[in-house]
Amino acid sequence: MKKLFLDDVRTLSMVYPNDLESEWDIVRNYQDFVAYIKRNGLPPFISFDNDLGLDQEGQVAPDGYAASKWLVYESGLDLRGLRYHVHSANPVAAEQIRGLLDNYLKYLKGQ
Repeated sequence: MKKLFLDDVRTLSMVYPNDLESEWDIVRNYQDFVAYIKRNGLPPFISFDNDLGLDQEGQVAPDGYAASKWLVYESGLDLRGLRYHVHSANPVAAEQIRGLLDNYLKYLKGQ
């Protein structure tokens, strides 16, 4: 299974210049992120952007934090093996994503 890259604008080489694009699948929005994981299961690695632009109505689209919350609270997946990186340029949002996932993974290890 391929690694998953969530970003509305960046290309893979902008974040991971030495990685092969053939090792990754790229999704550009929250809806495609959820659909990808429902269809393929949990990838071995996820790279998160937070700010994912505007939706079709011109409103702020669900972001990478929403995607991480979906993984934790709604996906029903066993996340104990989750490996991830947050490549968002938004430091506050990046910390929210890391905080949520790190704390949840610590919780799972304690069970």
